[in-house]
Amino acid sequence: MHLAARRSPLTRALAIAAATTALVTVLSYALPADYSGTGVGLAFVAVTYVLVLRDDDDIKVRHHGLSLGGLLEWGPLDYRRLLRDGARALGWALLTACVFFPPFWLGFVFWWHPTASFALPSFDGFATRAANELLMIALPEEAFYRAYLLTAVDDALPPTRRVLGAEVGWGLVIVSALFAVGHLLTELDPNRLAVFFPSLVFCWLRRRSGGIGAPTAFHAMCNLFAWLLAQGYGVRA
Repeated sequence: MHLAARRSPLTRALAIAAATTALVTVLSYALPADYSGTGVGLAFVAVTYVLVLRDDDDIKVRHHGLSLGGLLEWGPLDYRRLLRDGARALGWALLTACVFFPPFWLGFVFWWHPTASFALPSFDGFATRAANELLMIALPEEAFYRAYLLTAVDDALPPTRRVLGAEVGWGLVIVSALFAVGHLLTELDPNRLAVFFPSLVFCWLRRRSGGIGAPTAFHAMCNLFAWLLAQGYGVRA
């Protein structure tokens, strides 16, 4: 009975992940190229809303790390808490970027073998790109994978190890594998599986910071940094 009771929530979470992956895969191919990213992002938001946010239950929202400083809670908004939690999340993201971006840059050069030296690209339209990366890519993906799915898997298979202050377990690996497979299915390029590794960091940040603010900010920063390197070296990454 004990094993069956633990297996049922895990099976449900994995079934939801499979169904959501199928949905966003279909949308990524069915929608026009200019709208596919938006459609996929909205699908992740809609699924997360149905699973976590639609109930008037702030405890559930906080448990899934979806508070965002109270922005997504049902109670009155405390602007001081919003600013404090936002600054804390950004601090975690910047600190993590300082640790991982230098070796990522070296790895980028090793993998792509650019023939030209790095040249700072034009930043025309950068604000729009940054907003899109944050609101239409990073936030929807973090809301589903790191808020709903990681919480559900960790509830079923409680973390057993402490890594740099964060309690982690099989959820970190399972969610990252599903995250990578989802990226591969929406674009059939084996290089897409590499997102497994940054996902490990996103999951760790979610557990360490207590919410998805930090991994969302870091996720967007990673995408922007990869774009910056690709543009600066003139490669198609």
